[in-house]
Amino acid sequence: MKTPSAPAFLFSALLLVAELPVEAQQPVSGYDYLTPEMQAMQDDPFGNPGMMAVEGGAELFAAPAANGKSCASCHGADGEKLDVQRIARYPVYSAELKQPVTLRGQIIACRNSRLGGPPLEYASETALLLETFVRHLAQGATVNVDVSGALAPYYAAGEKLFRTRYGQVDVACHQCHDYHAGQQFRGQVLTQGQSNGFPVYRFTAGQMVGLQERFTECLSKLRAEPFAPGSEEYIALEVFMNARSNGLKIETPAIRY
Repeated sequence: MKTPSAPAFLFSALLLVAELPVEAQQPVSGYDYLTPEMQAMQDDPFGNPGMMAVEGGAELFAAPAANGKSCASCHGADGEKLDVQRIARYPVYSAELKQPVTLRGQIIACRNSRLGGPPLEYASETALLLETFVRHLAQGATVNVDVSGALAPYYAAGEKLFRTRYGQVDVACHQCHDYHAGQQFRGQVLTQGQSNGFPVYRFTAGQMVGLQERFTECLSKLRAEPFAPGSEEYIALEVFMNARSNGLKIETPAIRY
């Protein structure tokens, strides 16, 4: 377990950060970069392909596990007992674990400890579908990650990762998403990379993609070695990315290119 004061990869060197362009200083959802036709598809609950993942997650949420119980046993048949404002605050700091916990991590921990059966892996499709269903319950709620306390060093570590150059391409996340948002790249429009829509349905992948899966996709394109799903690096990056989206509305399941 890592204490909040010293993630293993948080180096002591000062991070030199150039001033952001004016247009990058306020968060803008990826929705605003979609064509009107794509926006209409995301808004249509019958036309949004991501809703299939929501429905799949709902089935898993209600399905009895090894001990005969289900997520719905505690949280209501449709998840109505879950606090959508709390969902909007993830990742949160766990005093028990002495580390941040993502929404998917919380779902996995709850399921593994209360429902029995084989442990649910972080990168599993089941975990992704359950996360999609639960975050969809908070659709329209405002992202509100509190990084003023115990999450502060993880936020700083995530920002450092966001500004680190990776791979043979030698590019950092912020170079695309802070300084080139709105510009064309290989037929697509670069966005700010905000996380408020995740998990999202990506047309280029033809499937649902969680935030950490998206990190892996980006690092692979930079010809870099990705971090492991659920690793402290990805968790810190998720802390930063979700806090970076503070003030935006949750759109899960969003549609992205």
